[in-house]
Amino acid sequence: MKNLTRRAGTALAVTAAALSLMSPPAAAHTAPGTVSDNCDVPWINCTEGDLWLFYNSKELAVKDGKYVSAAARFYGNVNNYEGSSGYQGSTLVTYRYVFDGAANGHGQYVKNNAASVENCAGGDNYRVYYNSGYGGTSQYIGAVGWGCNWVNLIPALKNNNASQHFA
Repeated sequence: MKNLTRRAGTALAVTAAALSLMSPPAAAHTAPGTVSDNCDVPWINCTEGDLWLFYNSKELAVKDGKYVSAAARFYGNVNNYEGSSGYQGSTLVTYRYVFDGAANGHGQYVKNNAASVENCAGGDNYRVYYNSGYGGTSQYIGAVGWGCNWVNLIPALKNNNASQHFA
């Protein structure tokens, strides 16, 4: 009986060891960082943000000559306002896009929270889309060649926006 108990214990230990070898290792992952400019993400190659998304509508974003709405800046095509993930070595790193500035909306996620958009790209036109991946209803935000073109998002996109693309 003593021998049987020892064999059962050994068999259990061998089975546990074999199962642990068969289980896939947990993926290395860091906690998400937050950025308010996609140019701050290491694998995105750009120099400045051209399209500003504001938490508030245009009429509520400025008071007494000061911004009172938090903003996020983006350059180029952004497939998903939720953020961007990429591997750095064997570690998956995620950056979430948030509104920044000591104003209304600070720290809120950009996806589905913007009410107005300002295109400050000298010659780049943009479209803001309802869905991630440049799908669904969209709004054209043209460049003005000088200064910035600031518009409220149409009702279908106000607080329902998920991506942007050069137009």
